[in-house]
Amino acid sequence: MYIYQATRTAFTRMGTSFATLGAADLGKHAVSALLTQSDIDPALIDEVIIGCVCQPADAANVARVIALRAGIPNKVIAATVHRNCASGMESLTSAYERMAAGKGELFVVGGAESMTNAPFIYRRSAVAKFTKLGKARGTLAKLKALATFRPGDFSPIVGLQVGLTDPVVGLNMGETAEVLAREFQITREQQDAFAAESHQKALAAREMLNDEISAVYVAGHAVTEDNGLREDSTPQKLATLRPVFEKSSGSVTAGNSSQITDGAAVLLVGSEAIGEKLGLTPLGRLRGYAYAGCDPKRMGLGPVLAMRKLFAENPDLSLDQADLIEINEAFAAQVLACVKAAASTSEAEKAGLDKALGEIPMEKLNRRGGSIALGHPVGATGARLVLTALHQLHAENKKHALTTLCIGGGQGAALWLERV
Repeated sequence: MYIYQATRTAFTRMGTSFATLGAADLGKHAVSALLTQSDIDPALIDEVIIGCVCQPADAANVARVIALRAGIPNKVIAATVHRNCASGMESLTSAYERMAAGKGELFVVGGAESMTNAPFIYRRSAVAKFTKLGKARGTLAKLKALATFRPGDFSPIVGLQVGLTDPVVGLNMGETAEVLAREFQITREQQDAFAAESHQKALAAREMLNDEISAVYVAGHAVTEDNGLREDSTPQKLATLRPVFEKSSGSVTAGNSSQITDGAAVLLVGSEAIGEKLGLTPLGRLRGYAYAGCDPKRMGLGPVLAMRKLFAENPDLSLDQADLIEINEAFAAQVLACVKAAASTSEAEKAGLDKALGEIPMEKLNRRGGSIALGHPVGATGARLVLTALHQLHAENKKHALTTLCIGGGQGAALWLERV
């Protein structure tokens, strides 16, 4: 499958520039820009597939809402996909599978997420009381129903917090990073140094990152830059932050974790034949991909397991062939654990591998920074990694890119991309 066009919105910290926009709004802006840049007739699109994790209650099947608001005709079908942090990649591989099955030649794929607007949820006991109040007839019955409420009924559950907690093992994502930090002996100093470097690399590549972005106008102001980058992020400053998830003995902090973010990223993809027919010049192609499962409490190791599966299914590919490697920075500890697990047989065994995959050279890794600096709008990040990797291949005249990320619930995804 070929990737013909790609763009994204800026990625903005929760509660900032995109706070008033939902996932459907962000996706609509990104898809509209994609269609303008590609200059194709939207009626030629076979399907729109969009990843979203914090599914908006007011936009069921958000992919369909995005497509229609972006001006794609009613006849074009749309589906929303959800594989947690890999939802943006799932949209791309789902389109490939449809194409391989003869179910279309041209697709808009990607992801959109408004983590700011993740819902607050009433507890079941409170819901029962609200239901009773709604059914009450007459003033006296309503007053009796109101009298059953207690202050705790008005203290909602934070949907985002629940969503980032694994219901099988009972650990939130930060706690799974703490597990890996202990198992792989990743120190606080190493995590903070990696996090600071993410900001430094992103700042150095800011002009190139801005080339990925299409403007979104909010209240007359053009949002054109990621706003999570910090010029003052240093290992020394990060060392002053307190652990968030294991307060007494942990090492994972807000500073060495990905940022909670709003944003969207989209791609125009399709067959070689449709590209030739429409005169489209490809950015690159999807050469291979794999998803793999692992223990949910060690979900951060998903990338190395997905890499192993990718290379097993594509024996002509190997880690050392990759000119650049993108591992999503869910947490510094998680990325560093993957680097260790890939390089050493003894460390690989901890990850469930029978042998090492090979060294991941740090000079090839996340060369424009990652989610620690740029942010991690979970449904969109997978598509952003593909976009960023393809941009780098062209800018640096390279051929091969490996993009991978861990997935909450204990999975990993790995995609091999080639510039053509």
